[in-house]
Amino acid sequence: MSDIFLGKKDFSLKSTIVEAECPSNIALIKYWGKFPSQIPANPSISYTLNYAKTNTKIDFTCDKSFGVRLFLGGKEEVKFAEKIALYFKTIESYLPWVLKGEYIIRTENSFPHSSGIASSASGFGAIAKGLMQLDKIFTSSDNDEFSIQKASFLARLGSGSACRSLYKGLVVWGETLEVEGSSNLFGVPYPKDEVHPIFRSFNDWVLLIHEGQKSVSSTLGHALMDTNPYAKRRFQEAKENFIPLKKILKKGDLEGFMKLVEHEALSLHAMMMMCDPAVILMKTNTLNTINRIWAFRKESQLPLFFTLDAGANVHLLFPNNGTETEIKSFINTELLPFAQNRGVVKDEMIF
Repeated sequence: MSDIFLGKKDFSLKSTIVEAECPSNIALIKYWGKFPSQIPANPSISYTLNYAKTNTKIDFTCDKSFGVRLFLGGKEEVKFAEKIALYFKTIESYLPWVLKGEYIIRTENSFPHSSGIASSASGFGAIAKGLMQLDKIFTSSDNDEFSIQKASFLARLGSGSACRSLYKGLVVWGETLEVEGSSNLFGVPYPKDEVHPIFRSFNDWVLLIHEGQKSVSSTLGHALMDTNPYAKRRFQEAKENFIPLKKILKKGDLEGFMKLVEHEALSLHAMMMMCDPAVILMKTNTLNTINRIWAFRKESQLPLFFTLDAGANVHLLFPNNGTETEIKSFINTELLPFAQNRGVVKDEMIF
């Protein structure tokens, strides 16, 4: 493990409050399967969302024994606090002061729980940003670029995909020859000048097919890849998909983008179905929505397509290119009935 983030400056502890905000993200090339220390089995790339965010306030008191109390939406969450306390213990070697006080953490999400938007990504991203604010106070560091990179590194150790939420736009996590500077240790922004304008302003409306808890956690889902007979080929495919994606993003190839992103989404779910035990995360209306999107696209030739996280909800993706009014009308009339309570979370990616 690199010692780049060990942090060796002297510091003096203080009692203080910091606040941080971090958005979630939606992966286009999926990360699914990992090695110890949150190292991804394949590189991934995601869009960072604009409105689906976690806001976190950290009240740190240095003259008390180490402990964590956490409030989510005003309600104390003991189990979540225990998880964060364990996380702090795993990152002590990178933040030597982190166990030298008590934390009261208050966090709020701008999006519904179990909405198909990754709250662990935005949650750990916000905590990591808050910790780096404290670290800046304790170490007198003034290197903002290093600070955000270290926050991405720390966020990864809490939730792998969280490392991609520390930057706007398209973000890559995992080593790939197609993206200079890419790393398994932290996320890096994809070069904006390599992205056609059509991909710089995109909508992501999340259709809430199922609003309850997922039947299988992401942690277990990743672990199931350890014995999946098709995992090795899947990891290789994800690496290979960066080659056409790079050309697609440069040219503004919407059709190629749609084909690749939908294939990635379906591959993720195919892997889960091929695990032992097999896991089916889609619901009937997930499939109904996908089939209706395909039919609409064939009829209208309009660029509405989908991606999926490890759950039943459907991320509806479409560009702001003059066709969005007709697409939004179709979603509202034809797709909302498939949602559990006609629920939809409207977001976008602009950079």
